[in-house]
Amino acid sequence: MPADWQLPPGVSRSLWDYFHDPQVARAYDQTLADTPLLTIDQAFVLEHCRPPGSLIDLGAGTGRLALTLVQHAYRPVAVDLSPEMLKVLGAKAATVGADIPCVCANLVELEMFAEQSFDHAACLFGTLGLLVGAEARRRFVEHVQRLLKPGGVFVVHVHNRWWNLWTAAGRRLLFREMLASWLGRGAAGDYAMPSHQGVGPLTMHLFTYREIVRLLRSSGFDIVEVRPLSLRADGRLAFSWWFGRLRSYGYLVAARKRSVT
Repeated sequence: MPADWQLPPGVSRSLWDYFHDPQVARAYDQTLADTPLLTIDQAFVLEHCRPPGSLIDLGAGTGRLALTLVQHAYRPVAVDLSPEMLKVLGAKAATVGADIPCVCANLVELEMFAEQSFDHAACLFGTLGLLVGAEARRRFVEHVQRLLKPGGVFVVHVHNRWWNLWTAAGRRLLFREMLASWLGRGAAGDYAMPSHQGVGPLTMHLFTYREIVRLLRSSGFDIVEVRPLSLRADGRLAFSWWFGRLRSYGYLVAARKRSVT
């Protein structure tokens, strides 16, 4: 158990505790079983990360994406800060006879991987927003760009900050966040989430459309598609042209590493 000053960059004490709780890892799949996004984002990865090849699954959790990719002829490598979740992933992979290399690592510190090691990369389910601090998130995205081969595709999911405008509780949340930012007591877009399974509160950074696009472009990616998401079963946002950046619950983004010229 490291002291607070020994925590890895981009990792809070609550996040460290969450990732190292065996009970959280064992209950993770059951807790999220009814979430439509779990199939929507995998279909998005399969659509954009073509043809099948090597893919680094960043924030792999218990392996829902990695295990799906194996079935479609991909060669995934699972990376997560949680040794407990990687144990669950390993057990699930052994059950189906899949060989999925697992690496326990902080997403902000990926120096162990060589440049241009992967054809594709994915970071799903709001994992990017769990990294604490804009500099940590930028370092992570720059690592992903370094690890991809020229033309490689990176798929990432983020939550939309402005979706909170549509509920009274969300507007109060936005107001408190803006006030804290103005007073220098927090960063714009950072929200304290309620305690989860006895651990927390965790901080989740919610992105605007412009923020995630700017982050990816400034790190050497070209945007292929930004798909706004709704809470519908199919995830599609009806009439996205009508205030879509305010109505979207989140975004799935496919970005391609710029080829060397």
